[in-house]
Amino acid sequence: MHFSTVLIANRGEIACRVIRTASALGYETVAVFSDADQDALHVQLADKAVHIGPSDLSQSYLSIEKILAAAKQSGADAIHPGYGFLSENAGFSLRCQKEGITFIGPGVEAIELMGDKAVSKRLMLEAGVPCIPGYQGEEQSDDILLARAEEIGFPLMVKATAGGGGRGMRLVFNHDDLPAALIAARSEALKAFGSDLLIIERALIAPRHIEIQIFADNHGNAVYLGERDCSMQRRHQKVIEEAPSPVVSDALRTRMGEAAVNAAKAVNYCGAGTVEFLLDEDENFYFLEMNTRLQVEHPITEMITGLDLVEWQLLVAANEVLPLTQQQITLEGHAIEVRLYAEDPYQQFLPCSGDVLLWRAPEGEGIRVDSGLQSGERVSPFFDPMLAKIISSGATREIARRRMIKALRQTVLFGVATNKHFLLDALAQDKFVAGEVTTDFIAQTYGEDGPQRLQPNHQQLALAAALFCESSCEFRNIFSNKRFETSKTNTFCS
Repeated sequence: MHFSTVLIANRGEIACRVIRTASALGYETVAVFSDADQDALHVQLADKAVHIGPSDLSQSYLSIEKILAAAKQSGADAIHPGYGFLSENAGFSLRCQKEGITFIGPGVEAIELMGDKAVSKRLMLEAGVPCIPGYQGEEQSDDILLARAEEIGFPLMVKATAGGGGRGMRLVFNHDDLPAALIAARSEALKAFGSDLLIIERALIAPRHIEIQIFADNHGNAVYLGERDCSMQRRHQKVIEEAPSPVVSDALRTRMGEAAVNAAKAVNYCGAGTVEFLLDEDENFYFLEMNTRLQVEHPITEMITGLDLVEWQLLVAANEVLPLTQQQITLEGHAIEVRLYAEDPYQQFLPCSGDVLLWRAPEGEGIRVDSGLQSGERVSPFFDPMLAKIISSGATREIARRRMIKALRQTVLFGVATNKHFLLDALAQDKFVAGEVTTDFIAQTYGEDGPQRLQPNHQQLALAAALFCESSCEFRNIFSNKRFETSKTNTFCS
C-alpha cells in the first residue's frame, strides 16, 4: 500500500510526535486543528494544516466527516489517528478503507473484537490466554449476573464491555452492594459509550498492571517488545510508567510476551498494539484488555529498545515486513515516564485551564520530553489535561529515577497548576524506590482524595516571599526580552 502524505487526526504532543517521524521518513504531513488550536505547535510543524471546526470535540477531532474532508482537501492518502479520539473507532477505520485512505492502525475486525471486553475475553479463552475467572456472557439480566457473582466470589469487578478509563467500572465487596453497583455501572457506561452491557470478574486486590507492546505485519510475523509497568495509577488512569518492570524476570517476560503474541494472532492483528495483564504476587498473570493503537507510554519502550515505534507503524502500514525478528529484539537499561498534567493534586486532582505564561522543558543526559506545549498558549478545558510526557532513561532503574527527579525540578511552567510536586513526592516514596508499587499505591499513600496541602510556618512564608521577589525580577526580565514569545521547547529523540 503506497502512500505519500500522512494526515495526523490528532493534536498536542502525539501529533507533534508523529509529524517528526513521518517528516524524517520523507512523508508530507498534514495537521488538523480546531479553533482552540489555531496557533498550536503541531500546526506549525506540519507541511499543511486544515481547520476542522470549533473547539467542541464532537464538531472537530471526533468528527469522522470533517477528518475525511480534510484528507481530501489536503491530498492525504494515509491517516495516523494517534491515541484517543478516533484511534480505536472501527467505523472510522472502515470509512478510511472505503475512501481508499490507508489507516495507520489495525484492521476493522481487530478493532471491533478487542473493543468489546466480553467478546475479546471469550476469544482469549479460546486462544489459551490466561484470563481472570468471571462472566462474559450475552445474557445480561440482574438474576443471571447476581447468580454468576455468587459462583465467582467476592470481591469482584463490574465492568462495562465498551470503552475504558475506569468508566462503567465498580469494585464490589459483598452481595448486598452488587445491585446498586450494576445500576451505577450500567448508567455510566450508557452515557459514556452508548452501551450498558457488563461483564463481571473476580477482583485482584492490589495487583501489578503489566502491559506488553506487540507488533505484527501483514506477512504473518508478530513480535513483542518487552513490557511496561503501569501500576502507578489513580482511578484507573496511569500516572507513572516504567520499562522494564522491576518484578518481571526473563522467564516471566517470555511467558507474557508469547501470550500477548497469541492474543494478537487470535484476531489477525496488524500494526502496533498493547496487551494489558494483571499480575499477582505469585507471578500469575491474567488478560485485562488489548489497546489497538499506540499507547501514551510508548516512549519508554523506545528508550530501552532503541526503536522508533511510529516508524514501525508507517512501515507496516506500507505493507513492509517487520524490521526485526523476535531474536533480534533486545532490551537495554531502564526508562521512566511521568505525565505532567494541568491539574491540582490538592483539590482531588481537579483539571485546570488557563494561560501558559512560561514553559521551559528540562534537558540533560537521558532526558526526553514529548510535548506540544508553548509559552503564551492557552490550556483549554476542551481537551485532556496532559501537558507533556517527561521520559528519563539510564543504565539502571535508580539512575533513571534520579534523572527524572532532576528533570522535574528543572521543569518550569507558570500560569497553570500542575501535578509536578506530586510526581516528585511519588518518585521519592520508599515503595517506589524499592520497586514495590501496585495499583493501590496512590490510594494507600495519599488517600482517595489525593495529597493534602501542608500549612507553612512563619519561617517558610518569609523564605517564600524572598524567593518570590527574586523570581519576579527574573520573570520580568524574561518578558521584557520577549523570550517567552519564541520559546517552543519540544524535544524528541528516537
